[in-house]
Amino acid sequence: MTNKLMIPCVYLQNGKAVTGFGQRNLFGDGDVEALAKFYSDNGADELLVFDFSSGDEEHEKAIGKIKEICAASEIPVIGAGNIKRMEDVKKLIYAGCAKTVLNFSKQGNVELLEEVSKRFGKDKMMVSISSVEEFTDHKELIENYAGAVLALDAVQDAIAGGSSIPVILHTDESEESSLLSLLGSNSVRGLSGAYVSAASTELLGFKEVCRTAGIPVNTFESSIPWSEFKLNSDGLIPVVVQDYKTDEVLMVAYMNEEAFRTTLKSGKMTYWSRSRQELWTKGLTSGHVQYVKSLTLDCDNDTILAKVAQVGAACHTGSRSCFFQPLMKKEYDDTNPLRVFQDVYDVILDRRENPKEGSYTNYLFDKGIDKILKKVGEECTEIVIAAKNPDKEEIKYEISDFLYHVMVLMAEKGVTWEDITRELARR
Repeated sequence: MTNKLMIPCVYLQNGKAVTGFGQRNLFGDGDVEALAKFYSDNGADELLVFDFSSGDEEHEKAIGKIKEICAASEIPVIGAGNIKRMEDVKKLIYAGCAKTVLNFSKQGNVELLEEVSKRFGKDKMMVSISSVEEFTDHKELIENYAGAVLALDAVQDAIAGGSSIPVILHTDESEESSLLSLLGSNSVRGLSGAYVSAASTELLGFKEVCRTAGIPVNTFESSIPWSEFKLNSDGLIPVVVQDYKTDEVLMVAYMNEEAFRTTLKSGKMTYWSRSRQELWTKGLTSGHVQYVKSLTLDCDNDTILAKVAQVGAACHTGSRSCFFQPLMKKEYDDTNPLRVFQDVYDVILDRRENPKEGSYTNYLFDKGIDKILKKVGEECTEIVIAAKNPDKEEIKYEISDFLYHVMVLMAEKGVTWEDITRELARR
């Protein structure tokens, strides 16, 4: 059975998160990027963003803000609202949205669906339905060109009665018992709206309630039982903790069975304190929480590798990592591809901010975008020519030149390696 999805909503008005449709009151402090990160870390499966902008200028600003939301979010983002033409769909997808929603109460969106579905793919298209007629009148069109339906009112059963298309239910219902009943229906593939969007809702806790009720959801579950772990003499297992993006080793701690199960249940790294002889969730008092991204057991079943999203510092000294005291180091070239790219990019950014006399990089920045583009084009041609030569050294040299000039272009246009790798991963 397919897992049911929890999809909070961000209602975007003038670059800030508001409390709902037609509202102007801020949701919390209105910081949409922080909100996207919060939902990502706290158990949401996808994120639905409604753009409430009115004019074209405001809409362009909203697209820019949605791009920032997509960059901050580690779960797929669905873009909805203010879609009038093909260009709007393209901008949302290029901003990083995994899917877009066409409002079928608008005839223009009905006419747009087939075109954008053929252009960008059926799996990227959803339609929002607020009445049964909006579905039944266009049933064949929706089934052929949309991947799912967003039901804005309680019409999911009527839709499911005549179609197998996935239905995401957007509801103001906040009673857990009623929500469990809705999710228990075969017609509902996911839940959105008031309850799952509330900052006070513990989504992982609600998922545990769903799982207990027999409703399949995405939760943290271990593929190897605790009984197969090899523990030390104190009944503990060491945990090496890494930043999930950079692989930087942050700290080492220990877990007992209770800490392990609490970690799985809460999605936050929880350990056993050997000095205090008690359970402790990292960051509970400091705010420096570690959100679980993955747990891996080593070949001897006696050490866990945890990859986490670290909020703030991992070390009690205030250092990002507990490992900051050098003992010895042999000089070597770091050839890790992403680190090399990032290091070169950082040097280029530094040249831009702190010009250096005689620097070729500063020469390019001073000449401007046309000169940079000219060099990128020239280096492209050099690669083509070098590729006809059987000696790989020449093409290696030319590709390196090309990548350098592309990084200058990236710096000029404000594009980062994280933007690029995120886009590649999304594809």
